Amino acid sequence: MIGELPGPVAVVAHDAGAANILFAWLAASGRRDLQVAVAGPAEKLWRAQFPDHPPLSGAEEAIDGAATLLSGTGWASDLEHDARVMAAQRDIRSVAVIDHWVNYAPRFKRDGIRQLPDTILVGDDYAAAIARDTFPDTRVEQLTNLYLRDQAQAAGPVPPEGDILFVAEPARNDWGRGSPGEFQALDHFMAQRASLGIGAEVPMRVRPHPSDEPGKYDTWIDGHSGTSIDPSLDMGAALAGARWVAGLNSFALVIALEAGRTAISCLPPWAPDCVLPHDDIRRI
Repeated sequence: MIGELPGPVAVVAHDAGAANILFAWLAASGRRDLQVAVAGPAEKLWRAQFPDHPPLSGAEEAIDGAATLLSGTGWASDLEHDARVMAAQRDIRSVAVIDHWVNYAPRFKRDGIRQLPDTILVGDDYAAAIARDTFPDTRVEQLTNLYLRDQAQAAGPVPPEGDILFVAEPARNDWGRGSPGEFQALDHFMAQRASLGIGAEVPMRVRPHPSDEPGKYDTWIDGHSGTSIDPSLDMGAALAGARWVAGLNSFALVIALEAGRTAISCLPPWAPDCVLPHDDIRRI
């Protein structure tokens, strides 16, 4: 489908979630008629994966002369939303990628302005069902999630003496307890790991979220022996040494399932339930 879109194609992305999925589709398509505007985590991913195709200065430059817009649907920036508004004003075909299973409607609204794309792309049955229910008048297409497939394959077999990988993400809530939710989840996991059959001697790596500031978890790690920061360049490499993968609502837990690892959501009981729809993810 990506290869069949009218070109040139403007690519606009900010958050890592949709960017990972979108960039995998673009790489597989072999397209080179791309006019790219990326920022935030997506810019880092783009420069690493497409070093010979530098991005442009902004969304307006990317959209100029384009026949199609491909955009992410992140929460941390207005870049993608603004690009969809510009595309609609110029009658440019708009295609947007949804990468998770929550907050579908707010992704397309900023400051009271709602701008849906012509087509929504998703990578699994759960997302397709949610998108079609949320946007009944918008075309929804499901493609194979190549990023999920490739990262799971790169992880390789489950190592019998593997460690724990904790995939961190900002909770953006303290659940009334005065400390960031992600640190509450870390502490809850450490308190409950024995009940999961994970011994105290098993080491754990914490993998920061792409939006986390450097050093965010250093103090926590200094206070917990046997823990360290995961330095891996991508999720496949991070999963390679893991037997267990813990987190909150991270898409990485879904990759862990695909890679045969035990995936655990360690949201504490006073937090909202895990939003991931996959029944095989353990809850503690």
